[in-house]
Amino acid sequence: CKILRCNSEYVAATLNLRGSNRNAAYCNALRSYSHCTRKTARTCRGDLAYHSAVHGIEDLMIQNNCSKEGPTSPPRPRPPAPNHQGFESLDICNYEKSFLYKHGQPPSYQHCAAFGDPHIRTFHDDFHTCRVEGSWPLLDNDYLFVQATSSPVAKGSNATVTSKLTIIFKNMKECIDQKVYQAEIDSLPAAFEDGSVNGGERPGGSSLAIRERSPGRHVEIRAEYIGTTIAVRQAGRQLSFSIRAAEEVARAFTEEQDLQLCVGGCPRSQRISRSECCRGRVAAETARALCKEMLPVEDVYFQSCVFDVVTSGDANFTMAAHGALEDARVFLPNAEKLHIFQ
Repeated sequence: CKILRCNSEYVAATLNLRGSNRNAAYCNALRSYSHCTRKTARTCRGDLAYHSAVHGIEDLMIQNNCSKEGPTSPPRPRPPAPNHQGFESLDICNYEKSFLYKHGQPPSYQHCAAFGDPHIRTFHDDFHTCRVEGSWPLLDNDYLFVQATSSPVAKGSNATVTSKLTIIFKNMKECIDQKVYQAEIDSLPAAFEDGSVNGGERPGGSSLAIRERSPGRHVEIRAEYIGTTIAVRQAGRQLSFSIRAAEEVARAFTEEQDLQLCVGGCPRSQRISRSECCRGRVAAETARALCKEMLPVEDVYFQSCVFDVVTSGDANFTMAAHGALEDARVFLPNAEKLHIFQ
């Protein structure tokens, strides 16, 4: 059933209608839409999207006084004929383009981050400070597996920091071979484990690429085939992780994959209250002054910074919170959600 193609062609034809002949052009688009649905009638009989399109067209034609007979919109230019590699496989590996083609609108995105003494900002903008010693999955879905390994920030401390990150980009037939990226403190490679810097030999291999933004400090991995960008940073003696993922990708998991810190935050038993922080190696006032220089807004990034500097005694933790805020500024689809206040 090709009803989605009819929908996207109608959306494309009516997207930029302006001027005096807007109504005539709109009726042309509706008639084209109607022709398209008629062509798919046999294969789409049992499809709800098809039936709602047919009823919607009838209503819109009545509202806009459109006659059923008359000129139609010129057909949308088709993509170039497939070359040897095949246009389809290359286009499938650009998530944004193929989503726009199918749905007539760009995809929605979500943001998650883990930084400092792991503070987790979930896809749903919940914010937790976690104990989580050992290895915990940040993400575990059909496309990605991300695991963070934490160790104590100082001997005898309750607080932990991320000391290792493992990111697995799962095999996607048309686009990429499975690729594994591993970072540890003082080892932030600008390549995957097998030495490559892209998704391999397949036609869409370049839709996964890794680049160094700042040597040993900041690496960015773009996975265009799933509409996802990941930033890995090192600040002081800790690693941080940020992701901007297409909503459809972030939600592609089953009930068995229920432990994902980016989705549910950290379990209650693993949460630490940031108000408990202030018996540490650095006086709270000193920590506040250091954090204020980098983070003028007293939001959760600022509070996390104070917590980390107090508990660790390491002023480099101001850079961890600052880096996470900068990633959020770039990755967050909605700038109004940048600052969280608790």
